[in-house]
Amino acid sequence: MNRARKLPRDFYARGTIKVARDLIGMHLLHDDGGTLRVGRIVETEAYKGPSDLAAHSSRGRTPRTEVLFGEPGHAYVYFTYGFWYMLNFVTAGMGVPHAVLIRALEPVSGITDKTWGPGLLCRAMNIDLRQNTIDLCGDVLWLERPPGRPQPARISRGPRIGVDYAGDWAKRPWRFYDSASPYVSTAPARNRPPLPKLGTKPAR
Repeated sequence: MNRARKLPRDFYARGTIKVARDLIGMHLLHDDGGTLRVGRIVETEAYKGPSDLAAHSSRGRTPRTEVLFGEPGHAYVYFTYGFWYMLNFVTAGMGVPHAVLIRALEPVSGITDKTWGPGLLCRAMNIDLRQNTIDLCGDVLWLERPPGRPQPARISRGPRIGVDYAGDWAKRPWRFYDSASPYVSTAPARNRPPLPKLGTKPAR
């Protein structure tokens, strides 16, 4: 961990669209007590409930969504399709149920599985319901600015994926991604490099 690079709570306590865009290029770290896994965020989606019909909080305040109404800078992890876990970061302010879904990562270290999709990245990062509500300012799951002078991301935006049921809300261009990264979920599979071996970094 590098505390000087760690993102503070006020990074999350801002407008959700800005947070979703600014997350591109940041490093997500998970220390599960055995392995430290690090991935570079290359794709996100913003959700601005409760008016946003694509957001879970549009269905009301429930035990499941309670964390969305709380302090920004916490993780919201949910289980879906009977198989996948999804990782979100709570944003905006207290009582405002906004969040950003993390859709894809580039492996940096400690990752040997696929990361080009929200469910895949959780599996690769060993993230499940044990990390739900965890404080992103703690020492288990957190974010850092990349070291050195990283290559700037080529940020593009478009509509969110898989939310056609949300009507006009599905058309909002609230998905952000690094168009130069082959790890974006919609990138052609043929462009993706082989999965890195443990302890190595992918070429960029």
